[in-house]
Amino acid sequence: MYIYLNGDIVHVSEAVISPFDHGYLYGMGVFETFRTYDGHPFLLRDHLMRLSAGMKEMNIEADLDEEKIRHIITDLLNKNGLKDAYCRLNVSGGPGEIGLKTSPYEDATVILFQKTLPHSEPLKEKEGEFLNIRRNTPETSERLKSHHYLNNMAAKREIGASMDKEGIFLTGDGHLCEGITSNLFWVKDGELCTPSVETGLLNGITRQFILALSGFLNMPVRVGMYAEVDILKADEIFFTNSVQEIIPVNKLGSTHFPGANGKYVGFFHEQYEKYKRHLNSIEELRKGE
Repeated sequence: MYIYLNGDIVHVSEAVISPFDHGYLYGMGVFETFRTYDGHPFLLRDHLMRLSAGMKEMNIEADLDEEKIRHIITDLLNKNGLKDAYCRLNVSGGPGEIGLKTSPYEDATVILFQKTLPHSEPLKEKEGEFLNIRRNTPETSERLKSHHYLNNMAAKREIGASMDKEGIFLTGDGHLCEGITSNLFWVKDGELCTPSVETGLLNGITRQFILALSGFLNMPVRVGMYAEVDILKADEIFFTNSVQEIIPVNKLGSTHFPGANGKYVGFFHEQYEKYKRHLNSIEELRKGE
């Protein structure tokens, strides 16, 4: 497998970064994960916007011109012989002296990773599980998709390695927040519900897409602060992320849910299928393009 590293496409066995990279030393790095479908990077513009915002927060400078990134993605897909791929675009501060840096990072390390994914997958159900470990508070005013992943790792260790389970974080105050690697949605009486960003969740691109899609289709939406009991009263529950798309929940605690047979889960899955091979941004959806 090949990766893109600071201007070059290299085999993973030849990829080298500095041990003085502040992404390694101090966690000064942000990343985005997204998928390509038949070579199209779904919602790439939104991913790049969030990545740029995270870089600005960390004082990291790098060229993220959209057309340049699209060419890199295509060239790497061709080199790896892929059309449908998992992509991770990673930007870290780059090498520097040991010690906390206050001036801008001007020599960033930029890496694009890819790995193969199936062309089409059926809806894969998961069981939800409330976590004992609580969601930590963001390092800044809004959670970044950064290298700071210990809270998520500790949560994954709590529920174990099973791919059929997803843990649900509560905040320190006991409000529903998000999954370990996903955002959380449920439907009650035809209304779509999801926790607010004020809980400290990562505002996922797929989360934003589902909310915009609901508005576009005039589906009632409620974003707020919720307790465990609220979601247990739901008609349907699902998780979202940019790689696994729509993830139906068939069980949470001792309560069973429709999972992949849910009416709204099926509806959102159909809509996702409709847009994923051509949409560049959520704004295009709002404009009806």
